[in-house]
Amino acid sequence: MIVYMADRLKTASTCLVLWLVCAAAVAAEKVCLIKIDGAIGPATASYISRSIDEAQTEQAQCLIIQLNTPGGLLDSTQTIVQSFLGSTVPVVVYVAPTGATATSAGCFITIAASVAAMAPATTIGAAHPVMLGSNPTDEEKPDDTMKRKLENFSVSYIEAIATRRHHNVDWAKSAVRESASISAEKALELKVIDLIAVDLPDLLKQLNGRQVDGKTVKTAGAEISEIKMSASERVFQKLWRPEVMFILMLIAIYGIIGEMTTPGAILPGAVGAIALILALYMAAILPVNVSGLVLIMLALMLFIFDVYAPTHGVLTVSGIISFLIGSLMLFNRADPLFRLSLSYIIPATLVTAAFFTFVIGKGLRAQLLPVQAGAETMVGETVTAMTPIDSRGGKIFIEGEYWNAVSDTPIKKGEVAEIAAVQGLTLKVKNKEK
Repeated sequence: MIVYMADRLKTASTCLVLWLVCAAAVAAEKVCLIKIDGAIGPATASYISRSIDEAQTEQAQCLIIQLNTPGGLLDSTQTIVQSFLGSTVPVVVYVAPTGATATSAGCFITIAASVAAMAPATTIGAAHPVMLGSNPTDEEKPDDTMKRKLENFSVSYIEAIATRRHHNVDWAKSAVRESASISAEKALELKVIDLIAVDLPDLLKQLNGRQVDGKTVKTAGAEISEIKMSASERVFQKLWRPEVMFILMLIAIYGIIGEMTTPGAILPGAVGAIALILALYMAAILPVNVSGLVLIMLALMLFIFDVYAPTHGVLTVSGIISFLIGSLMLFNRADPLFRLSLSYIIPATLVTAAFFTFVIGKGLRAQLLPVQAGAETMVGETVTAMTPIDSRGGKIFIEGEYWNAVSDTPIKKGEVAEIAAVQGLTLKVKNKEK
């Protein structure tokens, strides 16, 4: 009886230990989550790459990327796709919430995922490459050869991705060539994506037990750990907008020219220099049209020229027109990602014109006025010699003060003389009659 009870206790203990081990294993399961809502840029690529590294460190079952994007830069998209393909943790791209889109760069990213999922009433597609930096109003249209090269590269790139992830290759190519766009339901039917999930719990439920990249994913009851953007990533994500660069460019212009017209102010120059560095950094990322930038610089030159060569406002009006056209051409208005709104352009044009007309213009004209105070104001005044004046010296009386005076030609006492120059504390005079 005692032996029997000991065996029962041993068996019960073993079961309890196994149960605790299993419970601990279930509790240790983790799923990492990040949310991308907006354009794809360098900050987004950095955020995703860092999140994949953290998910690998935490031994997460998978990394879920909740995606809603209108598109973005091809370079950043390539960086993201490379990080997907090199990840040891399964990457799940979930186009959500309802109404979200994965267009342009978002289409590449979704197809490149280990598991591509979408919420109902979402769309994917329209991945035709855009020639950034061009404008439909430009006289010179983008080179057709370059357009074909970019299109062919994009087609082959998305074909390679779709083949690697066993997604519909033909539709993926049509998304680039024909800007095809489809709903989540149609995407599942055509095998563009792997599943449709109503929400995140439903997604985890459907992922549970799924074989992904040679690994069985266990997501049932898993802990969701959301990875937030770092402070620097949030800042650069907000800065990565055409209107932000436009405002920084205006601040740089106002600050630097303000420092040039009022030397020693320091603050305008410092603020302008910082804004200029940030604007140059963004110009290396954003598709800036050089023609638009040149027209803006021309406008600034016309504003300044009108100060020195008054033309009754002709140059100022020309500068306003040049600034307006340059601002419209600065970014590609055909692309909604880089479209600079008129609500920024028109106020900026009016403020810039007023700034140069009333602030800078008044300052520069003031510098051209004759001296109004100090010893230099005595030049040209006529005085009477208090003593004989020659090259060795003499005395005159002006503005209630006695001054030393010299003259190349002798001036007798009582003769009228004209002040020709101020040399320290000595006035150089000449005979008024001569």
